Amino acid sequence: MNDDQRSAVMADIYLLLFLALFSVTAVLMTLTNDLTLNTIYLGLTLVMILMTYFFGAITGLTANLIFIFAQAVVMIYINSTHHSEIPMIMVFWLIMPLLLSATFYGMTRRLTLLQTANAKLRADIMKRGAFDERTDLRTTVAYIQDAQVFIETNRRFQLPVTTVIIRIRYFNEIKRMMSEQQFSDLLRLTSDTIAATTRDNDITYSLDQENPTWAILLFSDTPGAQIAADRIKAAFDKRLKESVSLSSLEILMVVGIASWDPDKMKSPYDFMNTGIKETEYDVAG
Repeated sequence: MNDDQRSAVMADIYLLLFLALFSVTAVLMTLTNDLTLNTIYLGLTLVMILMTYFFGAITGLTANLIFIFAQAVVMIYINSTHHSEIPMIMVFWLIMPLLLSATFYGMTRRLTLLQTANAKLRADIMKRGAFDERTDLRTTVAYIQDAQVFIETNRRFQLPVTTVIIRIRYFNEIKRMMSEQQFSDLLRLTSDTIAATTRDNDITYSLDQENPTWAILLFSDTPGAQIAADRIKAAFDKRLKESVSLSSLEILMVVGIASWDPDKMKSPYDFMNTGIKETEYDVAG
């Protein structure tokens, strides 16, 4: 059982305990004949439950201790001035408010933890599904979705659609010589270079980080995409030389360019994989 499941179970248990205690309180109230005190004590109990909910356990506990002390004062006052006794069964008011406050707080606390965990999980799913946290670029999931839109635009308006795939030549060999910090620096430098060099209507993606792979979707033909790729390579080489942590490494960028061809490609995956395959033939990297 994971933490979320445990929180859900505990919230249910606290809720059942709270309802059970409230039921016992209602039964005990019917067994006493002091309607005035029962009404006052019930109202104060609800106030303390709300104080515990809004201001926390310490405030709730303090309020309950004050309530217990106040009950003792009331009992002494009635016994000494009115010469009458409060029925012993009324002693349940000494402990029930504290138990009700504790179980209600436990239930709401567990529900809050569960809501926080769920919100974080939804945010993580959205972020991991659409954005890569290390590069701040859109991921493969987003690439496939966006490529479908680009392809549909090509079909309807005959606009040329091209993808540029970017990789690091011999990355597996280079990675053995890199520290974790250098690896992070390389991911960030390459991502920032691509994002800064492309046009505003060109969309950049991080497809893979094990074998770092970037992609760009463009409304352009192959020659136009080649110009963009050459511009990215030049900017990358310049930034690489200026990098303190990476300038000592021989890092080369390779590029693969594929234009959408409905006769040879059936899906965005074919489009992407064709571009990846083209990186193998980039001897100018």
